[in-house]
Amino acid sequence: MSAKPGTGTGNAGDPAGAPKRRAPVVSTKGPVLSLLINAWRLALLFVCWHLIGGLVWLRSHIRLPAWLGSDSREVAVRLWTIGWLAFVWVLLWGTVSWANILGGVVLAMAVVTLLPLPRVPVEGRIHPLSVLQLLVRLIYDFMVSSVQIGWMAIRPGRPPLGAVVRVRVAIKSDMVLTLAVDYLNLVPGTMVLEIDHRRRMLYVHVFDVRSEKKVRAFYEQVAYVERMFVKAFERDSEWHPSPYHGIDEDFHHVRPIEPVDRAPAQASTDSAAEPEEIADVEPDGRRP
Repeated sequence: MSAKPGTGTGNAGDPAGAPKRRAPVVSTKGPVLSLLINAWRLALLFVCWHLIGGLVWLRSHIRLPAWLGSDSREVAVRLWTIGWLAFVWVLLWGTVSWANILGGVVLAMAVVTLLPLPRVPVEGRIHPLSVLQLLVRLIYDFMVSSVQIGWMAIRPGRPPLGAVVRVRVAIKSDMVLTLAVDYLNLVPGTMVLEIDHRRRMLYVHVFDVRSEKKVRAFYEQVAYVERMFVKAFERDSEWHPSPYHGIDEDFHHVRPIEPVDRAPAQASTDSAAEPEEIADVEPDGRRP
């Protein structure tokens, strides 16, 4: 009699339906192969250990050139500059070769040494996820603002009422403040006209401020930009003054002030309805 499907008898002497026993796994590695694998692991561990020890020794005993920077973040910026100049040099030649790469590095080092650019204080750390979120929001704001301005241009009725709005941002680094201003300038409908560097005050021309709701939306946008740039570049737990912090103030003899508190941009500004906050102007530039 043939067995029914699914009711195999298994090995001889086993009851019907019992699971089959797996054959023991026999290692195919011989003693020589196992010895070689263990030796390779030990050699890799030995190399990594001495490599890390060598890097620690170099960091503690070798001083970098003064032109390269005294802070690790300044050194990173200098190395990035050299790499970027070398990349541009290779692009100009149009051929990737060792001669062009080495020539670009030598030329970049000569440019950085003989024609130094002004020092850029680097006082924070870059968080890629926050930067990506900021870029996504920039693209979204760009698309929405473009549609709104396009509709304002073709819709019937009175033209929109523009104004210059004063707003304060709690950004301490000059480089991050420049990036935030570029963000506002890239979004259609807002243009930074003037920056009070000492008080971190921005004077922004807003395309349409006919209602309090639109003014409040502008303040919320600036508060979001401030919050995201602080989160992406200069968090309080990671920010520390660079040796070149305030170099512009020293050059222009600007009187130092107390550090800016981390407060929302809307709370650090006065009411939008006060005459000194919003100077209403007509579309042709005349005051009403």
